[in-house]
Amino acid sequence: MTTSTVQASTSYSIATPGAPPEWRTWTFWKENYEFVLAIVTLVALLTGWLGGEVTETLPNWAVTVAALIAFGAGGYSGLLGAWEQARQGRFDIDFLMLAAAFGAALIGEWTEGALLLFLFTLSGALETYAMGRTRKAIEALGKLRPETALVRRGEREEALPVEQLVIGDIVLVKPGDRMPVDGVVLSGASSIDQSAITGESIPVSKHPGDQVFAGTINGGGALEVEVTKLASESTLSRVIALVQEAREDATPTQQFIDRFSQPYTYAVIGATALAIVLPVIFSNAPFDDILYRAMTLLVVASPCALIISTPASALSAIAAAARQGVLFKGGAYLELLGKTNVLVFDKTGTLTPGKPVVTNVHPLTNHSVENLLRMAASAETLSEHHIAKAVIEKAQSMGLELEKPIDFKAIPGEGIWARFARPDFVETIYIGNDRLFMSQDMDLSPAIRMIGAALQRQGKTVMLVARRSTVEDTLGAERDWEVMGYIAVADELRPEAAEAVRQLRRNGVERIVMMTGDNQAAARYIAEKAGIDEVYADLLPEQKLELVKELREENNVAMVGDGVNDAPALATAHVGVAMGAGGTDVALETADVVLMSSDLSKLPFTLQLSRRANRIIRQNVIFSMGVIVMLVLFTILLPMLFDGFLLPLPLGVVGHEGSTLIVVANGLRLLRMRPT
Repeated sequence: MTTSTVQASTSYSIATPGAPPEWRTWTFWKENYEFVLAIVTLVALLTGWLGGEVTETLPNWAVTVAALIAFGAGGYSGLLGAWEQARQGRFDIDFLMLAAAFGAALIGEWTEGALLLFLFTLSGALETYAMGRTRKAIEALGKLRPETALVRRGEREEALPVEQLVIGDIVLVKPGDRMPVDGVVLSGASSIDQSAITGESIPVSKHPGDQVFAGTINGGGALEVEVTKLASESTLSRVIALVQEAREDATPTQQFIDRFSQPYTYAVIGATALAIVLPVIFSNAPFDDILYRAMTLLVVASPCALIISTPASALSAIAAAARQGVLFKGGAYLELLGKTNVLVFDKTGTLTPGKPVVTNVHPLTNHSVENLLRMAASAETLSEHHIAKAVIEKAQSMGLELEKPIDFKAIPGEGIWARFARPDFVETIYIGNDRLFMSQDMDLSPAIRMIGAALQRQGKTVMLVARRSTVEDTLGAERDWEVMGYIAVADELRPEAAEAVRQLRRNGVERIVMMTGDNQAAARYIAEKAGIDEVYADLLPEQKLELVKELREENNVAMVGDGVNDAPALATAHVGVAMGAGGTDVALETADVVLMSSDLSKLPFTLQLSRRANRIIRQNVIFSMGVIVMLVLFTILLPMLFDGFLLPLPLGVVGHEGSTLIVVANGLRLLRMRPT
């Protein structure tokens, strides 16, 4: 393994139907040239060994040429890495391996030195390829966005590079095409496959006014999309940038190993020097044996497996999460999330969608559900209030035909009234809370009030709907009030929230807390449905921040929020998890982890992935250190107990490189994790 293996960034293309296997392409061998070097080293090694030591059919000069070729090809990549580090005043594992190989050659054991370089180069090639696979699914995102877009400017349609698009441009997207930019649908309807961005497995219906994302695949309908973000600022570009940052942000374990590796390398060099000097002074052992043992020590003590043990696992976990629409901003947050024992949920926009819906329609007297909803929605058609939109959407979903009022007035904090022209009279519909009807001098019976009170205790916004007629005749201008019924609106619990909370408890989260700025009744109602016992309500943003500070004093706290008014609390928690809602700027900026599709069912999977990654990192560190200790003891102690014993250098090489490949393979298992 070369030093650059961990840091290498390899480009990959998306496979196309009918394309040859990856290994049969020129690009594969160009990007994985260490495989070629390993093959050349092996061929030269076998040629020299079989033709020299085994059969003695080759002349000495031919064996020497084979040895030089083996050492040149096998040591090339290691020499580049060692030279780069030496220019910065550091020695690394590449230097240790080269020193051991050339030391073996000095005492006439060139075949064993060449074998070391072959296995070292092959190991580095396999690691580069394996680590590249962890990036493949993510880096392929860069290929998802088309190079050009069909743009309508005035009366002309022209194909332009996506980099030339400006905000406000109208892009035409044909069926089956990929979205070139982020934008809003102006006309047309279609189903969009957004799995590459949000992780949603089912295509999402899109209509005028809906948001679409670059890199997603249009279904069967043609769309006109207005550009809302430049190509460089699209959600896809942000995702790629975040993953790139995640690669460079090492876990705490990796940071410790990185600090430890440089002093350890110098210690190995010093121990090797002592392994040569002390026996020369204090023993009568042959110098060739002393040098052979020192070179073996140099190999087996090198921390290749230890250094690669953490990034192999962390990058695999980050890639597995990205495939499911979960973005980690760094390996550090992966490790921290795995230690979480307290999870804090914000309510609005997190446990609930943040969008009120009609939950109850309770008609009174002789009215039906349909009639009550039709009249209420008709009255609300001129309102911009989010509750009005919920009532209208409910009526439209039931296929009800709405009327337009001739007059309308919104009364802040109380409700609305709207007037409708009838053949012989004017009808006024009132919708609002108790304050509205108190101001209208309307008396409600205790029985009717009890219905509203029961709905309010469930934490819902309750509206009474009543009507009054105005007729100019001998009986007077106004008729009596007629109570039509109650409509209740609430921001309901997400369908997946309760099951997500249960799974989080099964995964070992000791405390699950909900906090909100909403009132106690609404908070309790949502918390009970979600299965959360610990609830804090009526909190301002600064109070949410103080609560998180208190919790993190003795716990490892993760907080899940929508990244808006709870941004300070998200930043204060050990790990902040944002509901991405397709990658909003605020969510991407404030949190450490982003659920791109705002799907809470991905949260237990993310926690499981983090904890499993931590377990595998521990396994790799313990295993790699154990192998090093065992091989070092075999190299130093066994010769003291058994006179003349020398640990074979090839065995040390196999143990050293084999342990490296084992920890890489163990880390790559995380790539196969899927939500259960």
